[in-house]
Amino acid sequence: MIPRRNAARLLAPATVMLLLSACATVPGQNRLAERDPLEKFNRGVWGVNMAADKVVLKPVSSVYRTVAPRPVRQGVTNAFSNLSEPWSFINNLLQGKPKRAVRNLGRFVVNTTLGLGGLIDTASRMKIRPAPEDFGQTLARWGVNGGPYLVLPILGPSTLRDGVGTGVASVADPVRVAVNQADVNVWYKRGFAAAQVISARSDLTESGGDAFLQSSLDPYAAARSAYLQRRGAAIADIGEEGDGGLPDAAQPAGEAVPTPAGDATTSPGAPLPQSGAPLPGDEPGAPSGPLPQSAAPMPGDDAAPSGALPQSAAPMPGDAPAAPGDKPQP
Repeated sequence: MIPRRNAARLLAPATVMLLLSACATVPGQNRLAERDPLEKFNRGVWGVNMAADKVVLKPVSSVYRTVAPRPVRQGVTNAFSNLSEPWSFINNLLQGKPKRAVRNLGRFVVNTTLGLGGLIDTASRMKIRPAPEDFGQTLARWGVNGGPYLVLPILGPSTLRDGVGTGVASVADPVRVAVNQADVNVWYKRGFAAAQVISARSDLTESGGDAFLQSSLDPYAAARSAYLQRRGAAIADIGEEGDGGLPDAAQPAGEAVPTPAGDATTSPGAPLPQSGAPLPGDEPGAPSGPLPQSAAPMPGDDAAPSGALPQSAAPMPGDAPAAPGDKPQP
């Protein structure tokens, strides 16, 4: 464990670089990270991470997924997510989001008590939505841009701003402080950290992260793009109900499509209004009304005056038989 004084010394140069990079682009944006000026260095760290993942992390997480049933793995994920609520609570307050901070507090209390220490996400069942935040998002809220894109050892994709946020969390997150200060064997502390990494690696597999990278022509570029897009959405609270994402309730189907302007409201059974627009073939200026009868004879018609339909000499079904002596009609 790095002492707080040494950690502060390590964070100081990074903080200065971060403040200088904030003046280079629009505050709160990731434009410098998108250009990736440190790509050569990042690709080197990316290669080391992929090798470590192939040899250690992925095999261990595969064994974990084989041994632990899905409900158990979900419970572990829920527990670690619950332990992140106090830090999210602090960052929501720092960002001036009291409603989201109340949700963090409510979720932590409910899941810690009714959810058996966070193993069961009871708060979500009670419709208390998550509101995750970290110090990197807080810095973005304060107007600090992302700085250059960075690939951190083991931790993976990040930016200079988010890397500083991770360093601050290591010495300011209440849960991490409690674990570091706990009077237990150091191996229990390391086991706690290892369990977090293994659970996160398992969650990455279940979310389709492995398949995404395997299907990409350039996994490094694909991971960079995906990370920056996800962080941008998280900073803007996009995709969260009630926080600039989807509405809390869907609009009824009958009200979803508005009535076009100018449409008349008709009662059920009322005839539709006739259009005054002329149809193709209408004479200009002809008044609307019944269609004129055609003077041209149709095939099979007798030479009869226009307007009178000829009567058929053949009796129709249901006609009365002709009386004796009746003369057939011409």
